[in-house]
Amino acid sequence: MAGTDNTDARTDRIDTSRPHPARVYDWFLGGKDNYPVDEELGRQIMGVDGTARHVARTNRWFMQRVTRWMAREAGVRQYLDIGTGIPTEPNLHQIAQAAAPESRVVYADNDPIVLTHAEALLRSTPEGVTDYIQADVREPERILEQARKTLDFTRPVSLSLVALTHFLDDDDHPYDLVEQLMAALPPGSHLVLSQLTADLDPAAVLRGVQMYSAGGVTLVPRTHAEVSRFFDGLELVEPGVVQLTRWHPELAMDETVDEDAVISLYGAVARKP
Repeated sequence: MAGTDNTDARTDRIDTSRPHPARVYDWFLGGKDNYPVDEELGRQIMGVDGTARHVARTNRWFMQRVTRWMAREAGVRQYLDIGTGIPTEPNLHQIAQAAAPESRVVYADNDPIVLTHAEALLRSTPEGVTDYIQADVREPERILEQARKTLDFTRPVSLSLVALTHFLDDDDHPYDLVEQLMAALPPGSHLVLSQLTADLDPAAVLRGVQMYSAGGVTLVPRTHAEVSRFFDGLELVEPGVVQLTRWHPELAMDETVDEDAVISLYGAVARKP
């Protein structure tokens, strides 16, 4: 087990006056590591979209299917998961290490509450390694510098940005950030990404954007073409950029289907040639 990078952890403060995406997501998933302000926003969203909790779980199931595919089909043994969120079992390292115990996993998140759960995230198999970095995706150099302490950047890495890029507005230069992260990884690495879209249910997504904005949280839906742009220069794995439920449903385990839910998220996996 590698050590946790808790630089400045003592000076970080959990802000309970404003909702945080990781904690709202935790509430949607039925977790307990959130605050009244997070629950309030979650309930507001559920009030206008009763399927929001199912959509959050669908995004989590996408991560699980991708990790099974990455470990079994692609043979990847190293993972860098940015925007980890609060641990919800099974976590990425549990899935990867169940298939290949020697897998090495680095998590990164910018919410101090996730740091408090890092011990749970760091429960690795004896053969493998897990580590945690407290950092923001807007700090790619810091993330890469710390990740190199655990991951071998001469061997393929799976970079996960699951339900993260829609919290970056255009001023954050999200395409440049993704390109910079992928540029540091060797050929044979993969990009895993899911992103909110207004293509499928514009009215409901707009209401969600407005609610998050009222809570001080940026939420930027993107079109199919805009999501596809994240994968420029990479080789998309079939079936390409699709609604989450359409990405290799045969890999599903313990998933449920809500026929009434519109899953307004695209997801895809692509390989660096």
